[in-house]
Formats: sequence, C-alpha cells, structure tokens
Amino acid sequence: MNLYSAVQYVLFVAIVTALVKPLGGYMERVFSRQPTSLDRLCLPVERLIYRITAVDPNVEMTGKEYATCFLLFGVAGTLLLYAILRMQQFLPWFFPQYHTTPLSPDLALNTAISFSTTTTWQAYAGENTMSYFSQMAGLCAQNFLAGAAGLAVGIAFIRGLARQLSDTLGNFWVDLTRALLWILLPGALIGALLLVCQGVPMNFRPYAVATTVEGVHQVIPQGPVAALEIIKNLGTNGGGFFNANGAHPYENPTPLTNFLEMLAIVLLPAAFTNTFGRMVGQPRQGWLLYRVMLLLFVCGLVFVHHFELKSPQLVNVDARNSRLQSPGNVSAGNISAGNMEGKEVRFGVGSSALTAVVTSNTATGSNNSMHDSYTSLGGMILLVNMLLGELVFGGLGTGLYSMVMAAAIAVFLAGLMVGRTPEYLGKKIGPAENKMIMLYALAAPLVILPLTAIAVSTRAGLSGLTVNTGPHGFTGILFAFTSCFANNGQSFASLNANTPFYNLTTALAMMVGRFGLAIPALALAALFGRQRNTPSTLGTLPTHSLVFGALLTTCLITMVALSYLPALALGPVLERLLLGR
Repeated sequence: MNLYSAVQYVLFVAIVTALVKPLGGYMERVFSRQPTSLDRLCLPVERLIYRITAVDPNVEMTGKEYATCFLLFGVAGTLLLYAILRMQQFLPWFFPQYHTTPLSPDLALNTAISFSTTTTWQAYAGENTMSYFSQMAGLCAQNFLAGAAGLAVGIAFIRGLARQLSDTLGNFWVDLTRALLWILLPGALIGALLLVCQGVPMNFRPYAVATTVEGVHQVIPQGPVAALEIIKNLGTNGGGFFNANGAHPYENPTPLTNFLEMLAIVLLPAAFTNTFGRMVGQPRQGWLLYRVMLLLFVCGLVFVHHFELKSPQLVNVDARNSRLQSPGNVSAGNISAGNMEGKEVRFGVGSSALTAVVTSNTATGSNNSMHDSYTSLGGMILLVNMLLGELVFGGLGTGLYSMVMAAAIAVFLAGLMVGRTPEYLGKKIGPAENKMIMLYALAAPLVILPLTAIAVSTRAGLSGLTVNTGPHGFTGILFAFTSCFANNGQSFASLNANTPFYNLTTALAMMVGRFGLAIPALALAALFGRQRNTPSTLGTLPTHSLVFGALLTTCLITMVALSYLPALALGPVLERLLLGR
C-alpha cells in the first residue's frame, strides 16, 4: 500500500469517527424537538407545511399506522415519478436530439421504484435518457424524499427501543419534515456549493457541441449536476446524472470531490449510532455498534485494496517505468501498480477501493470505477458487503436497524447457550419478537437466491449476459439482485439489465428490500415499546462489551456464510480457482 492510499484511508476513518458524536447529538436534538441552531429558519417553514397539509405534530402513531404512512408515501412517490418519466417528452428541458433512449413502460416503472426506494438502480444512460425536468423534479426530489423517509423509520425504530409501556412510535410526517428541513436540505446546500467550487456544473444550458482536433463533433452534456450529485450521496441514493456516474469528470472532477462525496455518504449513517445510544440512554451501546461497523468496513477496505493490487494477471507487469508513475505526472500520487482495468487514472486503486467499499457498505450505488473489472476476489468483497445486510453504516436509518436486528439475533443465540430468556436494552425477546427478527433475517436469502436461480436457468435471464458467461456471468446476476435487494443500485456493467425480465424482477427485489425489511423492524420496535424495562442482573448479557462485539461480528459472518457460501463458491470463488489454473 502506497503512502497516498494509507493517508487517505486513515484520514477518512479519523474524520468520520471525529464527527460521529457531534452529528449524532444534533440529530437527537432535531428528532426530540429540542432547540437547534437552525430553528430560526426551519420552524416557520415547518409550521407552514403542517398548516398546508393539515398535520397535527402532537398526534403520534402506532407502529401499524407509522408503517402504513411509510408504505403509502413510497407508493405515492413511485406513481408520481412514473408519470413524470412517461410524459417527460412533453415537459420542459427535453432535448429530443440528445435524449434518444426511449423510456419503455417497464423501464420507467423500474426507475420509479428504484428512486422511491433509494436503490437508484439505473438500467439507462442518464444523459441520453433523462431531461433536466425529470432529473430535478423527479429523480432529485425522490432522492430527498426517500432518504428522509428512511431516516424517519430509523428514528421511529429507536423510539420503540427507548420507550416503555407505549403504543406509539412518533409521527411519520413530523419525522419526515424534520429530516428534510433540519438535516438533508442544509447538508445538500453546503455540499453542492463545495462541489460547484471544485468544478461540478450547475446550470440548465442546452447540451454543448464541440469540434475536436480531428474535426469530429462531440456532444458535451450540461445540466444541474451538483444538485443531484450531493443528495445522491448524502441521502445514500447513488443514481448518477451521467451514465459513468462518479467516474465522469463533471460528477467527480478531482480527488478532493471524491473524498468529500464519500464522507457525505457515510457521515449521517455513522453518526446515527450515536443518536441511537443517546436516545436509549446508553451511549456505550451506540459506540459498540459503531465499532463493529468500523471493523467490518476497515477489513473490507484492506481486502479490496490488496486484491486489486495483487492479481495473477499482474505478476509480470512492471509499473516502475509507467508514464503514470513519472514524477511529472500530476496524478502520480494517486496511482499505484495494480489492476487498473476499469479504473480512472485520476483516482487509481486507492481512491477507487475506498469508493467501492464505502458504496457497497451503504445503500449508495455511486461508483468511480467499473466493478465488473475488479478481480474476482475484489468483486466478491463488494458482494459480501451487500450480503451482510446493509448494516455497515448502511442507508439513512436502515443501517442502524439492520445492525440492531443482527444484535438481537446474537443476543438470542447467547441466551440459548446459557439457558436464559434473551434480552436487549432491558427488553425481553419473546416469541412475537423472534418472529419479526426471523422475518427480517430470512427475507434476503428468500428473495436473492430464488431470483438468481430463475435468472440463470431461463432464457430471459441468460440473455442479459451479453459479454461474460460462466462464473463471472453468474456473479454478475447474483450481484444485480443482491444490489437491488440491499437498495444499493450498483451493478456489473456486463449484465444488460434493460429487459422486461430484469426490469420487473429487480423491481420486486427493491420493493421487498425496502418495505419487507422496514415493516418487520417497525413491528419489532412497537413490541419493544410496549414492554417495561427489565433491571439488569448478574446474569444479564452486557451488550456494550468487547465480548458481545466479537459475538456480534462472528454472528454476522456466520449468517452470511450459511446463507450464501454455495452461491459465492459458484461465482467469484470458482472464477478465482479457474484463473489460478
């Protein structure tokens, strides 16, 4: 590992860790309706919104009512976005000479579901398909709304764990409004200004046509890139304005913008662990979850960096005399010997590995390199990150309740070993709670594996493998359904996903990954909220200790291995073994 990559990784972890406590405290004050520095600006707008929408902020909802509002909000966002996409040729800022990719009904439906579930799976080229109106009023708006909805569900989940003898989890519309006004909008404004300062475009000009030195005409897309770019990261969405996503110099012009965008993805989900600890009255619980997340994150980062530097195909490559390594090259600090296929020379292995690990661990499909070109084991780490269940930081709100669900499973296993009724945060995990936890834990393998099996055994599924077959093609299909279920949105580019089969099956995976996980989580929170806290005794398992952290980490790895090891063996592991021969 070269010095540049090492410094970048250490600095990234240090900044995230340093901001966990202040950001976590700020979010706790926002959702507890305590005074904040933005109240003077946000409170009048909040009151106006409640007046217009006839929402009573003092009325709280049961878990069932909260889940119903969350579901209906997602459905309404999907239908509205679908209508915009189907009618975009009649709406402003549509350039028929440049927007040449038609939006078929199945592609429009897939895209609408994708953005309303924060998956932002893109089976189209943004600059050739979407008008400025669709990008801003449709996709960008859903990035804000869907991200805020996820944050609201996460807060409601924490309330259920924190409250006693309560039938309510808060008010969905209040939590949604506060997430937008106090967190996402200010963060997006500051982030967009920073990106514009670094050269990211923010305009509504027609596409520019330039004449190259060879005399060839080249179309240079324009548009409100900065506005979409920051919220796709801050809201853990990931949909790129351009087909090349974060590898496009308009979206991600410098190593500094790449670093800032990765921070935007991780900061809020990481700080949410501190919010959790504060709201349940046990800060050490939040720090334990953060440490487990950080451990898995660092392990993934080290492994991806190693596998992208060390590959059997590169044993005879000597990069010492490479032009990219010359002292006069401005990007020399970013480049190291390794697998540069599919990677930007502006970023090299170091920044590409950081981006890939950050985005695969969160619900953010942004990328600055082509994951299809990663080594077999490097790509496997990205796949495993998503198979873990979107809990290493994860999405807004979703990462926290995914980790808590995993902690509940670890507590249950520990209880079985010592013959005690399992407890978490003073709440007993009985038969009803166990049903919700098992529904949550089994949802992923019951969706990902059958859909993958159908795709690899039918002509409609195999027709998407236009370039790669064999183990790599299998990995591409498994990666696609895993990414959609994890509401992530990344893909192996060699899979042609713009077919009716993939548009419909990936849409199914997205919806289950969004609502099929959030609803059991809210149900569990409601069950916990009705209980009275049980006082700790000598026999109570301390869930903030190093021993429990090791148990939780082991439990996570074991669950992934038991569920997906055969599939991984048929894909990336077999590909690596065949390559070794």
